[in-house]
Parts: sequence; C-alpha cells; structure tokens
Amino acid sequence: MPLYTSYPKDEYTLLKKPIQQAIQRVLDSGIYVLGKEVASFEQDFAHYSGLQYAIGVGNGTDALFLSLKALEIGPGDEVITTPMTAAYSAFSVVYAGATPVFVDVHPDTFEIDETQLERAITKRTKAIIPVHLFGQPCNIVAIMKVAKRHKLKVIEDCCQAHGAMVGKRRVGTFGDLACYSFYPTKNLGGIGDGGAVLTNNKGLAAKIRLLHNGHQTSKYYHTAVGHNTRLDELQAAILRVKLGHLDQFIAKRQQVAAWYDAWLDGTTVTKPVVTKGVRHVYHLYVVRSKQRDRLQQTLAKAGIITQVHYPWPLHKLPAFDFLEKTYRLPHSELISQQALSLPMYPGLTRANVRQICKIVNQ
Repeated sequence: MPLYTSYPKDEYTLLKKPIQQAIQRVLDSGIYVLGKEVASFEQDFAHYSGLQYAIGVGNGTDALFLSLKALEIGPGDEVITTPMTAAYSAFSVVYAGATPVFVDVHPDTFEIDETQLERAITKRTKAIIPVHLFGQPCNIVAIMKVAKRHKLKVIEDCCQAHGAMVGKRRVGTFGDLACYSFYPTKNLGGIGDGGAVLTNNKGLAAKIRLLHNGHQTSKYYHTAVGHNTRLDELQAAILRVKLGHLDQFIAKRQQVAAWYDAWLDGTTVTKPVVTKGVRHVYHLYVVRSKQRDRLQQTLAKAGIITQVHYPWPLHKLPAFDFLEKTYRLPHSELISQQALSLPMYPGLTRANVRQICKIVNQ
C-alpha cells in the first residue's frame, strides 16, 4: 500500500467499531441537525480545550468568518495574518468585507513573525489572525502583548493544532476566539466537513450561536441576517469518539516525528524546528530541501506520496491580486519552493519511517 502524506482511513480502521456504533446511534435517533450529539461534543471539546463555550459550525473557514462577524469587523477594516497557510484563513477576512494584511514568517518554524506585526499595524487594523501551523503553536504570548498594546482583537486559527500547548495552556485559550476545523485529515477529523468556534467570552459565544443558525431567537423568528452553517449530528457523534483517543493519536504522531528526527539527522534536508516549551502535535511533518521537486519525484516512484504545504504564499496567488499593497515576503517565498510534507499519521510504523528516511538519505 502506498504511504500517503495523511491517511484519514487509518483512524477509522483503528476505531471502526465505536465509530459505526456512533453512526448507528444517530441514524436510530432520527435527529440529524442540532441534537444531543452536537451539544455533547461542544461541551466535551470545550472542556478538552480549556475554554467555556464551543459552537459547532460547518467548517473551519466559517468558524473564522463568524468570529470576525461577531467582533463586528468588516468593510474598511484590516486584519493581519500569515501568507504561509491555507488560503481559507485569509478568505474569511475577505468574506467579512475586511482586507487581509500579510506579515512574513520565521524562516525556521514557518510561523508568523511577531516582531514584524507592529510595522504592519495601521489606523484601520482591527484584529490579528495568527495560525498555529502544522501542529506547532506560534509565539502567541508575544502576539498577545502586541495586540494588547494596540487594542486589537486576536482570533487564533487552531485548525491544524488540536491539542497543541504552550507550557500548560492549550492553544486557543490566549485570544478572544479560537477556530478549529474538523476536516478529515486533521488530528481531530470527521468523515466530512466540520468546524467550531471556542471562547471564554459569554457574549461572543451568544453572538456566534445566533449567527450560525440564521440569527433565530425562536423557530422562524430571525432578528437579523444570519448564516446557515452548523455541525451536523453525524459528524459530532464521530468526533466524540475520536476526541477520546486524540491524545493517544498525538503521542503516536510524536513518536513518528521522533523517528524522522533521528533517521534524517545529518542529511541535506532541514528537519522541523520545534520551539522550546511547546507541545507540537505534528499535524504535518514538513522538511526543507533545495532539491524539493526531485526529492518528491523520487519518493513518489517508491510509492511514498508527499505534498507541498504550500506551493504559493498567499500574496502570490491570483485570488489576492485585488490587494493594493505590493508585498515582498522573502522567507515565505523561499519556503514555498523548498517545503515538503512527509507522511504523518498515527498508523505509520517504525519500518515505514525507516523506509522513507532511507530514500531521503540516498
């Protein structure tokens, strides 16, 4: 069997019986939207994440968009974020009517460079969306200090960092709001789309709960224009099963990363740099190589499927040609030409990783 960058079916195989029982429970209930499974998962995930409130939504992009709406960020406003992430992080800003502003990343961790934030702040800046990339927390403590100095809101994009920690605190507990995706390839993934917004702010939680369900205060009674983006019962039931095994699967990912770290030592590829004092949960294991394309082709011939995260920094995509500012972000631009994601999922064996590393070393 080929070795993929990620393999969501692997977790289903490991948890097949309880997942099938959860699916059957939903089917037997006859309630498929806004039922007990969603309510229970919201409570369980909020508790796991160290926050008081969680609202399930349709996907991670909607989680970010609704967070911006709840903070009343819109036309004329600017939101600072990173160019090294999936485009949906910045799309959410555009959906809200605001303008994304990109700041370059650290060359070693690929995380947004907090030392460059203040030079990007203008009178129009209202918020920062830092991304905890590939499963490693960014320097959220320093980012919060900048935000506090300039009275900016912070929405933590935790879509790749379920379970990641800074010291003894979960990511998502630092900012005003935290956003998660439950896309199938995530560390906590469903069998379809899903997402959640988490917060300790009761007022913001109430706003998002209204927004995500058409702004209904009672059935068919809409007090304002809302949106239709809800986590369904089936996904919630499956996520409840997987949440109980999340830390176990993170430990397996960390073991896979440790094998990579040991067996790629001394090669021409640059291994991931882990910041001291954080818990990296290895959503992805991303190396750098000056011969990235050749390496990817060689691995593919051996049945090892890799991916590039991300082949273009966001400011280089045609989708953002409308932005008036001209960017030169050298670290993001170079990383996009050198980064390669090696296979990373709980079911990888020692022999699998040894095989991959042997080819890389050659």
